[in-house]
Amino acid sequence: MADSAPRQYVPLTCHGHSRPVPHLSFSPLEKDDVYYMISACKDGNPMLRDGQTGDWIGTFLGHKGAVWQARLSPDALTAATASADFTAKVWDTHSGELLYVLQHDHIVRAIAYPFDNSGMLATGGFEKKLRIFDLQEQKPATSPTSGLITPITIETSRAFEIGEGAHKDAIKFIVWGIDPNIIITASGDTLRWFDLPSRRCVREAKLEAEIKSCELVYLAPAYSSPSDIGGGLPVLAVAAGKTACFWGGKRTEDELKRITLPHGIASVGLDLKGRKLVVGEEPGTWARVYNWDDCKEIDVHKGHHGPIWSIAFSPDGNLYATGSEDGTIKMWKNCDGFYGLWRGGSGGSGTD
Repeated sequence: MADSAPRQYVPLTCHGHSRPVPHLSFSPLEKDDVYYMISACKDGNPMLRDGQTGDWIGTFLGHKGAVWQARLSPDALTAATASADFTAKVWDTHSGELLYVLQHDHIVRAIAYPFDNSGMLATGGFEKKLRIFDLQEQKPATSPTSGLITPITIETSRAFEIGEGAHKDAIKFIVWGIDPNIIITASGDTLRWFDLPSRRCVREAKLEAEIKSCELVYLAPAYSSPSDIGGGLPVLAVAAGKTACFWGGKRTEDELKRITLPHGIASVGLDLKGRKLVVGEEPGTWARVYNWDDCKEIDVHKGHHGPIWSIAFSPDGNLYATGSEDGTIKMWKNCDGFYGLWRGGSGGSGTD
C-alpha cells in the first residue's frame, strides 16, 4: 500500500562493474523463495547475483564487446546475453560455462526467453530482424575425459525469422508474454505484436518518442492476486518520451493506462501489488515514485550518479533494483519488516 509520506530509503549498492549497466532482470521464484538477478554491462562481463542480497555469485566471461541485455531462463538453469560483438550467448548458470553462441551479422541488442520455456530464445538488434532460435535441436557435448563442455555455434540461417521486413529501426527490446504465440518488439518509437504461427505482425502502436525501456512485469503465482494491477496477469511497462504506457491481458495487448509525467523517462518499473510506478528521470540521476491511481509523486530516490537505464522488481515484489550509467546497481526495499539484508522497519527503511 502506498504511503502519502515519503519514506527514508537506504539502498544496497552492488559494485563490480566497470562501465554503465544498461539492463538488469530477475529470475522467476525458485523453491524456498530463492531468486537471482543478472546484469548486463558495457564492460562485456554480465554478472549473476543473489536476488535478495545482491551478493555476487559469478561473472560470465567470453564476450568481446558491450553486453546490452541479460536474462535468466524460466527454470534459471541458463542465462542469455546480447552483445555488441555480434553474438548472443547462452550460459550454464551453475558452472558459468558457455553453452551456445548465436552468431549474428550485427550488434545484438535484445534477447528474450518464452514465459515458461527455457529451450527457445528470441533475438533482435541492429539487423532489424526478429529471430527465434530452438536451443533443443542440438545439445552441447561434454568431454568424457576433461568434463568440459564444447559450446555449439548456431548461425542465423538456422533460426526462424518473424515478421520479415517489419522493423525500420534496430530492435531494442523483445517481450514474450504468457501467450506463447505472441511476441512483442520495441523498435524506434513503435511497439509491434507478432503472431508466431503465421510469423506476421498483427498490431502496431506508435508512441510519442523513442522507446527507452520495455519490460514484462509479473509476480510469482504465490504473490499475485486479482486485485493487482493487471488482474494478476503480467503487465507490459514501456517508457517513451515523458510517457509511461502499460498493456495487460492474456495476449498483453489490452492498453491499461498511459501516464504522462513532467520530465523525460529513461526507464520504468511497476509495483503491481503496491500500485505504484518507479521511473528513472531523463535527463537526471534520480528515480521518482508515482502512485498508479492518482499519478501523484510519492517519493524520490537519490544516490545514482548517472541516468537509470533499467528498473526491475523482484518476483515477490519485496524489492526492486536500478541499473545506472554510473556502473552500479542499487536495490531498494519495497516491503515491511525484515527482508534480505534489511533488518526491519517499515517498507523502504534502512538497514539499521
